This record gives sequence, C-alpha cells and structure tokens, in this order.
Amino acid sequence: MNIREMLPQDKHDFGAVRKLSVLSNEELKEILPELFEWLQDGNWPISKSVEDLLLRFGEELIPHIQNVFKTKDPQWEYVMLTGLMISRLPSQYLIILKDDLGRILENPTADEVLEELDEVIIPLLNKIQ
Repeated sequence: MNIREMLPQDKHDFGAVRKLSVLSNEELKEILPELFEWLQDGNWPISKSVEDLLLRFGEELIPHIQNVFKTKDPQWEYVMLTGLMISRLPSQYLIILKDDLGRILENPTADEVLEELDEVIIPLLNKIQ
C-alpha cells in the first residue's frame, strides 16, 4: 500500500480523511507534511477534519508548525495560530513555539502585518506567561 495514494484528492474528500483516520500514527508520520498542506486554507471543507486527525500527534507536530511559520505565508500562519496547531494544542507546546511566535510579533513580514497576526499571537503568548 502506498499511503500517498490515500491522501485527499480535493477539498471535499472526506472519505480519504476517514480512511486515514483508522491508520496508526506510525503509518501517518510519513505524510504529515502533505496533511499540513490541507490546512493552508481554513475555509476548505476538510480542513477541520484534517486538524482533528493531526491532533493525535501532539508534540510531533511542532517541527511541522515551525515549517509553516518559515514559509512566511501569512494566511497559512493564521490558520496555524487560530486553528488546530496553536489554539487547540496544550499550552506546553506553545512554550516550545515561543521563539517562533515572538519572531512573528517582533519582526513580522509586511504580509504578516497585513494579516494582523499580532492580534492572535499576543493572547497566545499571554497564555504561557
């Protein structure tokens, strides 16, 4: 079985997400980057279902979240900050991401300013102070 063939084919492919949800974390690990791509737009219908699937990974998500922050894609960063990755993960993971959050707050790109990421980050940082 090639697990990549099981990935969603479009933003309405709930069947693929259901099939992936019965696999073990070990089986899903290799496609985490591809699953994160389905979080690029929080308005995509399967975005929330993929978030729910990813929540199983806990701390293992941190490097993938950090990779999203490195893309400097403010819309994707916003989905990370307001959706699964930040608002739904326990505070202990926010502590690990504190430097990344601080960078966005203290040295944002022009696009991050336009997306008003600071309005989301400040409450998150206050949560771990």
